[in-house]
Amino acid sequence: MPDALPPKVDHRTWRAALEDLRKREKAATRELDAIAAQRRRLPMVELPDYTLMGADGPIRLVEVFEGRSQLIVYHHMWSNGATWQCGGCTGFTSQFTRLEFLDSYDARFVIVTNGPIHEALAYKQKVGNRMQWYSSAESPFAADMDAPSGGGFGVNVFLRDGDTVYRTWHTNGRGTEQLSHTFGLIDILPWGRQEEWLDSPEGWPSRPTYSGWLDSPDIARAYGPEDNA
Repeated sequence: MPDALPPKVDHRTWRAALEDLRKREKAATRELDAIAAQRRRLPMVELPDYTLMGADGPIRLVEVFEGRSQLIVYHHMWSNGATWQCGGCTGFTSQFTRLEFLDSYDARFVIVTNGPIHEALAYKQKVGNRMQWYSSAESPFAADMDAPSGGGFGVNVFLRDGDTVYRTWHTNGRGTEQLSHTFGLIDILPWGRQEEWLDSPEGWPSRPTYSGWLDSPDIARAYGPEDNA
């Protein structure tokens, strides 16, 4: 256990410090509300009639909605033929095991990767992923959505009006953190993420960025078939 510990104070002093921090936390919450309000007012752009590959063969993008009006897509990084795919993407998407709540919001959340569908579905099973996967290997869809083959990950949101699909929002990089519960939990810990880029008190535990993250084999051992254990 590291020697780094927060200063010890009496309860009144601790409460005052907490209330001081609470002002900033509440301001951040109000700012996030304002950002969400601006997001709801974004314009949208009409998309072509893309065709992806699913477990049962070719499927139009509009059909991926499965009758819902809204669709979130996570673009999973992919290297054809690799034993293990991106650890960050594998770990991030392993969080989403219960997505039924989106039904009440007329929405769905799926994964699209640039890998061949047979490889993608085999990897999904290997790492115990619970989401629905589709492939854009034979379509310009991912490239047009800022997630080209050999490129990075990203999130896109779409709205369906009849048979017409519109793109409404996109993010990548640290913009995806707002969709993750892992960082939210880690950031409230006294030592936080313990990564070297952080603004932390002197002597706080620190290690190279990403080094504390679970990698793809770790996810497979935790969530995949029993023979992965």
